[in-house]
Amino acid sequence: MARSGSRAGLLGRQHECQVLDDLLAGGRAGRSGIVVLRGEAGIGKTELLKYLRDRATGCRTVEVGGVQSEMELSYAGLHQLCAPLLAGLDGLPEPQRDALGTAFGLRAGAAPDRFLVGLATLSLLADSGGDRPLVCLVDDAQWLDHASALTLEFVARRLLAESVVLVFAVREPSANEALGSLPAMPVTGLTEPDSRTLLDSVVTGPLDQRVRDRIIAESRGNPLALLELPHGLTAAELAGGFGRPDAWPLSGQIEQGFLRRVQSLPAETQRLLFTAAAEPVGDVTLLRRAAERLGIDVDAAVSHADAAELITLGTRVRFRHPLVRSAVYRAASPTDRLEVHRALADATDAQVDPDRRAWHLAAATAGADETVAAELERSAGRAQARGGIAAAAAFLQRATALTQDPVLRAQRAVAAARAKLQAGAFEAAATLLAAAEAGPLDELGRARIDVLRAEIAFAQNRGTEAPALLLAAADRFGRLDVTLARDTYLNAVAAAIFAGRLARGPGLREVGRAARAAPRPQLPRVPDLLLDAVAARLTDGYAASAPMMERVLAAFCDEAIPYQEALRWLWLASVLAADLWDDERWHLVATRHVTITREAGALSALPDALDSLASSHLFAGELTAAASLVEEVRTVCAATGSTPARVGPLGLAVWRGREHEARALIDAIMSEAVPRGQGAAVTVAHWYHAVLCNGLGQYADARTAAQEAAAHRQEFTSPQWGLVELVEAAVRSGSPELAADALEQLSETTQASGTDWALGVEARSRALLSGGDAAERLYREATERLDRTRVRVELARAHLLYGEWLRRENRRVDARAQLSSAHEMFSRIGAEAFAERARRELQATGAKVRNHTVTTRAALTSQEAQIARLAGAGLTNPEIGAQLFISPHTVEWHLRKVFSKLGISSRREIRTLRLEDEATSA
Repeated sequence: MARSGSRAGLLGRQHECQVLDDLLAGGRAGRSGIVVLRGEAGIGKTELLKYLRDRATGCRTVEVGGVQSEMELSYAGLHQLCAPLLAGLDGLPEPQRDALGTAFGLRAGAAPDRFLVGLATLSLLADSGGDRPLVCLVDDAQWLDHASALTLEFVARRLLAESVVLVFAVREPSANEALGSLPAMPVTGLTEPDSRTLLDSVVTGPLDQRVRDRIIAESRGNPLALLELPHGLTAAELAGGFGRPDAWPLSGQIEQGFLRRVQSLPAETQRLLFTAAAEPVGDVTLLRRAAERLGIDVDAAVSHADAAELITLGTRVRFRHPLVRSAVYRAASPTDRLEVHRALADATDAQVDPDRRAWHLAAATAGADETVAAELERSAGRAQARGGIAAAAAFLQRATALTQDPVLRAQRAVAAARAKLQAGAFEAAATLLAAAEAGPLDELGRARIDVLRAEIAFAQNRGTEAPALLLAAADRFGRLDVTLARDTYLNAVAAAIFAGRLARGPGLREVGRAARAAPRPQLPRVPDLLLDAVAARLTDGYAASAPMMERVLAAFCDEAIPYQEALRWLWLASVLAADLWDDERWHLVATRHVTITREAGALSALPDALDSLASSHLFAGELTAAASLVEEVRTVCAATGSTPARVGPLGLAVWRGREHEARALIDAIMSEAVPRGQGAAVTVAHWYHAVLCNGLGQYADARTAAQEAAAHRQEFTSPQWGLVELVEAAVRSGSPELAADALEQLSETTQASGTDWALGVEARSRALLSGGDAAERLYREATERLDRTRVRVELARAHLLYGEWLRRENRRVDARAQLSSAHEMFSRIGAEAFAERARRELQATGAKVRNHTVTTRAALTSQEAQIARLAGAGLTNPEIGAQLFISPHTVEWHLRKVFSKLGISSRREIRTLRLEDEATSA
């Protein structure tokens, strides 16, 4: 495809070469560059990668190619890419260093979170590009193992201000959706004139015009087809056009051309090619050892002239094109494949690479073989320890297929199903569970299947089927293992809380009754106390269970509970704290949960933890802190590819009083949450809708939304908050009877709770239905109690309602004091709608209202504002980068822009600024 044998002028690729040149120039200037070359087999993607490699003089270049047979080995591709850079591993922060080292099998340790591995890779690449630009070339990326592909996509999305150029080549069409979020450049066929020029360069004899036209038409400008299709035609066919038109697809025609060339080679050369095609790493030494066991003279085999056009043995084994490898492997008979895989297994060092040896042994085994199955099972354990869930699942699935004993086969099928579930392969997991159920399982095994089915249901449709399946599993466990049974009941409660009003099977009350009947432990753990408390809450009611909930909450706050138990159950403890109107413990437990999940790298659990802490900050009127957490949730969900209905952005929009934004978010949450069975999210959305409308003075709409929020009293937290909104909305919209009924229901929980938050909002609500001295006494009690809490928005609303009442009592001077306090608090918080409501009331008293303004500066983007907040809180660039999944270089780049926009010169100055209104949605 090059002129005069030089890639400096790739034929017909001026645009593509210019794009790559621009990326390289950016890398030299300190800007990261990412592109995915997409096109069919043979279209020239590999040649473009070679072009960039040749142009990258003075840069550090690393290359890796995906191999189809390596797709089940987690982090195999990433390890190859990072291997030349591992000298910088020790310079990474310890959690990142340990995660990457464990993933690559360089050190022992617990399975690393894949996003910590991603962050470590980001840091390693960014650091490696510090002294000179780093160019990473990834060919056949469609065949990268899933873990490597996800990690590299994660890294590529976060490269910005680093001297790193990352270019992938992906064969289309591809079933692998990885890398889909990255910038792509389609590589299409050559023009007809360029196709004719390339074809003429390889055909030296006579070429019939009709044959020329046919080859050009069938090749559709594919350079490899233009180079290879003539090899499949005889001289007579080229000269005279006497031949049968081939009906194969183009890639099939190219592969068939390679296949014919392979089949024309001597038998010993073919067997060497078979062996090389079965060995994905490209290890020349390993290939020679395997060939020796097969009795092949490697040097003699590759000396054949035609072989040299298909394969080269240098520092690595390289096929001319991936289609050559696939054509060679297809040409091998089943017997040949068994023999070469056996030779490769025997040639692989069992101490250095036991897992690849086990994989070759499995490929060399035609029937059941317990020895090989056991080796695969051990490989699965090692893969899981490295965080290679997909690899573990593949090893276990193959081990299941090689197991003859029906009991052991069923056990391995269950283990394989769990690994497939963790790897996100839900259909494969369900298939393996069906196979396991066909075997002779004991009661414990069947209970584990029930749990897995529930977890698959929860993962696929957010759990509307999960409570029933978990209850069935818990019942089985109850006769076998009390601890497993009680933990499973807690999981059922959690799934029922999540499903809430949308549960299609057993709901909260039914799950609570079942949990109440759980077997008793001999030595209760804190999770056992938690189960007893939530079961009582769901069966005996709020007032009867409040003392139990208080005790278990104290245990979570005060006792040194085991780390894993804290990681697993602190989120439910934060739900109890909010349900108990205990603002201090809610903040304490939620903060601890976020800290532990961050330290553990448990990113799947982190969004829920962050949501809870953000809600605590919203009640405290700390919208800046809440906004930072909401942005972090968005970052984590983007990193994990998770798109659940999140209420944090809605909470911010509501308390800020941004009606259009809030209503759009409510509609979005409803459209997402209802089909997924997320009843709790629906209730929260109704409650926020009521808050929004009360702030805007739209009391009839607030009443309707609050009634929806309070409709399902057995749900946790939100229905109670909905009753508070309902009292205010009903009074203001002329429905005092409805307000009185809501107040009676509210007082059942607030009196049982007894906290200042609970009693303060009850006093405020009761004042709305009172008059004279009683109303004033209640308003004063509300402000005094709420002033002792963290919930500043509730205190500000108490001042507002008190001031509104005083104005209607014609006590304008007293009203101004309360309304001024409310207006000042709401303005400082950033609660625009409530602040406007207070302003109107103040003006009605005849007061002149001072506008609260923020100095106009160039608006920060949401990420710049978040980085500024973290820097202002004292975090270093590496700490900010670790929290936001970007490199320290990118943090520094953003901070320079922040300093410029805000007109400051140091991090200390950030702490003196209000950043609440600085961020835009950019």
